[in-house]
Amino acid sequence: MSRFDDIFLLLGRILIAVLFLGGAAQKAVSPSDAMDLLARLYMPTTLVWPALAFNLITGLALLAGWQIRLFALAAAAYCAFTSIFHFLPDDPWQMTIFVKNWSIAGGCLALAVAGAGRFAVRR
Repeated sequence: MSRFDDIFLLLGRILIAVLFLGGAAQKAVSPSDAMDLLARLYMPTTLVWPALAFNLITGLALLAGWQIRLFALAAAAYCAFTSIFHFLPDDPWQMTIFVKNWSIAGGCLALAVAGAGRFAVRR
């Protein structure tokens, strides 16, 4: 693996981590937005808190490159699952988010295969 590959993996990890950290921040600042999405699908609104924790921990793990396969696979599953909240065919904005979630899941799967690269916390 070249030095550039390691830099690109680091940049990819940072970009995906920012998304998860931003999700944690959104849930912390305005939990009612996520709670509304949960309520629409008749799910307990208190799930916003474990989702916030998952977003925060996953974002930090991706930044650090720690246990990258585990967290990248978990992030892919999370993105695939949460896409259901945005499957609203009559709303182009929500459908864009739906597709974006699946695209991020694909990036997370690629990251799980590629690994963290050289710039990562090791055991």
